[in-house]
Amino acid sequence: MFISRLKNKEKTINSLKVALKFFRSMALLVFMTIWAIGFLIAFLPPEIISKTVGPEAGFKGVILAALFGAIVLIQAFIAFPLAGSLLRQGASVSAIAAFVTTLVMVGVVTAPLEAKFFGKKFTFWRNFLSFLFALIIAFIMGEVLS
Repeated sequence: MFISRLKNKEKTINSLKVALKFFRSMALLVFMTIWAIGFLIAFLPPEIISKTVGPEAGFKGVILAALFGAIVLIQAFIAFPLAGSLLRQGASVSAIAAFVTTLVMVGVVTAPLEAKFFGKKFTFWRNFLSFLFALIIAFIMGEVLS
C-alpha cells in the first residue's frame, strides 16, 4: 500500500474507500452468520447433532450435511470453525467432510449467475458431479479418519 500511495495517491485513497465500502456491506452479514451459528451450537444439544449428522445417522446424515453445504453461502473462515464445533458436538467425520466439500465445490445459490455465464447444461453437470465427488470424498475421509 505504501508503494501504491507513492505511485498514485488518489488511486490508493479511492481503492481504500472501495474496500471500506465493501467491508461495511459484508460486516453485518458475516456477524449475523457467526451469531446464528454460535446460537445454534450453544442451544442444540449434542444428542440432536449426533442423531442428525452423527455416526448413527449414517448415509442420511452425510446426505443432509452435503445438502446443507451445497445450499448455504458462507466463507471458509466461518465454515471451518463451525465444522470443528460440530465434530466436537458429535457429528461424524463423513458428515463434516461432506458439508465442507460441498460448501466449496457446489453452488446452489450461485447457480443462476454461473448459468448466465457458462450455460445451464454446464452449471448442472458441474454441480451434479461436484456433489457426487463430494460424497465420495466424504466417505473416503470417514473411512480413513474414523
